[in-house]
Amino acid sequence: MISEEEARGQILETVRPLAARSVPLLEALNCFAAHDYPARLPLPNFDNSAMDGYAVIASDCRPGARLRITGEQPAGLDRQLRVSSGAAVRIFTGAPIPEGADAVVMQEEVTRDGDEIVVNAAVYPHQYIRERGCDLAPGQKILGAGERIRATTLALLTSQGLETVAVGGEVRAGIVSTGDELAKPGEKLQPGQIYDSNSTLLQSLLRGFAGVFASVQDCADNRDALRRALTAAAKNQIVIVSGGVSVGEHDLVHSTMRSLGARIDVWRVAIKPGKPFLFGRLGDCFIFGLPGNPVSAFVTFLQFVRPAILKMSGAAKLELPQSPAKLIVDLTNDGERAHYLRGKLERGNFAPIGRQESHAIFGLSQSDALLRLAAGESLKAGSIVEVQTWD
Repeated sequence: MISEEEARGQILETVRPLAARSVPLLEALNCFAAHDYPARLPLPNFDNSAMDGYAVIASDCRPGARLRITGEQPAGLDRQLRVSSGAAVRIFTGAPIPEGADAVVMQEEVTRDGDEIVVNAAVYPHQYIRERGCDLAPGQKILGAGERIRATTLALLTSQGLETVAVGGEVRAGIVSTGDELAKPGEKLQPGQIYDSNSTLLQSLLRGFAGVFASVQDCADNRDALRRALTAAAKNQIVIVSGGVSVGEHDLVHSTMRSLGARIDVWRVAIKPGKPFLFGRLGDCFIFGLPGNPVSAFVTFLQFVRPAILKMSGAAKLELPQSPAKLIVDLTNDGERAHYLRGKLERGNFAPIGRQESHAIFGLSQSDALLRLAAGESLKAGSIVEVQTWD
């Protein structure tokens, strides 16, 4: 049995980023940039008005001054207008600043009188003008390699005239759900059976990644069936096996992988829940064996599978988000393994929710944060702790 840090280190040392691909911008949402992107254009690309009003020369605009209106510049194509002393051009938000103007006076600060305006307030140079490049300069980095591409990132890339973006490769994942006790939703449960919630859990977690595609196979606790299932699933880049990784007589994953010639790098980790976790390789496919209890499957997915998928997808940051929180109960871990407690983070406070056994899926469903309690560690209510979040 090894520590979770050793297990995670071995996994991340083994997996490699996949080849990059170019995709249309909208298909890149939540993917990770394959390289740095510098700005090609300044933002804004030309001096423009921040208000509806009049483009003027600031030194002409003492309160009470009269200016004649010589034209109109809406947002859109530059009409190549010019402002001379004693004149003003009607202008609208986002419109190019006419040559000669050095300020915009808001329409609320003037009185219109036919073809003239009367200025009612002081006007200063550069007032209400968005100057070229004030938001973004050419060459400035707008997206770094490994950064997640968000909706706002796509808007920024579009502002640079880009139609496609290079992102990390697609990850194909196979899920093998093992167990004679499992029934599919909609089927009538027989005595001793349970519904296969792990398949739903794992598929849902995988859908949280862009560019990850999953298929599911059900497999009985039968060595020949498991061999066939693993062989077929190994055509993917990763396989996630749910159940069958412990040491019981019906836990066949470890021995079956060995019989197929797989290399086992990690088996049994000092983590609670999730001790029977397994990681190995069958040909070019990485295999993750998760315990069958749903909480164990969830915790080991977050701690080991998630960072591996992120690395394969080209992500720079592999860790779960962390937040400081005040603990509102006393906690003690008398065991010899680090314990990941499921709980709720609300208004900066954290408390465990529900039963903390590895089968207790209701408490998990109400949780949004994990607290790692080291072996032998005790914490008092009021302590400030770091919790991991996943939503």
